[in-house]
Amino acid sequence: MCCRGTGHHPKEMRNLWAFLQKYHHWFLFLILEVVSAVLLFRFNSYQGSVFVSSANTMTGKVYELNSQIETFFSLTTINEQLTQRNVYLERQVKLLSDNLAELTRDSNFTQNSQLRLLEDYKLIPAKVVTNSLDKKDNFMTLDKGSADGVRRDMGVVCGTGLVGIVYLVSAHYSIVIPVLNSHSNLSVAISGKDYFGYLRWKGGASDTAYVDDLPRHARFKKGDSIMTSGYSSIFPPGIFAGRIVKVYNSADGLSYRAKIKLSTDFGNLRDVCIIDNSRMKEQLELMRAAEDSIKPQTK
Repeated sequence: MCCRGTGHHPKEMRNLWAFLQKYHHWFLFLILEVVSAVLLFRFNSYQGSVFVSSANTMTGKVYELNSQIETFFSLTTINEQLTQRNVYLERQVKLLSDNLAELTRDSNFTQNSQLRLLEDYKLIPAKVVTNSLDKKDNFMTLDKGSADGVRRDMGVVCGTGLVGIVYLVSAHYSIVIPVLNSHSNLSVAISGKDYFGYLRWKGGASDTAYVDDLPRHARFKKGDSIMTSGYSSIFPPGIFAGRIVKVYNSADGLSYRAKIKLSTDFGNLRDVCIIDNSRMKEQLELMRAAEDSIKPQTK
């Protein structure tokens, strides 16, 4: 076997030598071309500068294309980060406004603890998978579920304000009752004032809702901001909901109804954040236990 194996080498060498003899003029031509190019660009400043400039231009184009590709694929992450940042800034503006108002009444500003409310909330970024606008009871599907820490009764917001409440949850998806649902009934307040009411949608335009049960002694005007009141364990105070565009008397004349322009554009909603309040579950269970305890006992 050894002899048979070594017998192939002379034949292979002969084939290689025949190949080089047949095409030696092409190899010589390529070598001379390379030598000529080196001599041309090395010892002639103009041609050398043209070569360097062309090489730099080509390299720049490659880097530019690579940067554009990386930017494109990072847009999803950037949008999620911007949404979370917008929600945080909305809350911070509200809290700082409240602190400023408190400062004008109380010099002991450092004891104000409202800013610590932010520590109780974590934001879970999510994307809208399906959404409807033309029904009486619209629903929204998000691409995050129990596997991501989502639970029923969590609040949902976006970078411009209020969205809705989580209604049903599976492992990887969740259904949200948005503001644009006849069963939505959210506690809101007029920014900078102690008057609150309930945000409801009556159907029709997706950018309009109403705040009912505003007290008759309330003083407010067109353009005032409507925020979450913080009277529930679902939303912290200060989430923007919209602005007042018109005021009516209620049907019974005992309160006001305010028509508001919603801050959230539900038709173009893509990125949202689910508010994870670590204490919410405990609070809801306590509230439900209290409600059950005062129900009349059947005999």
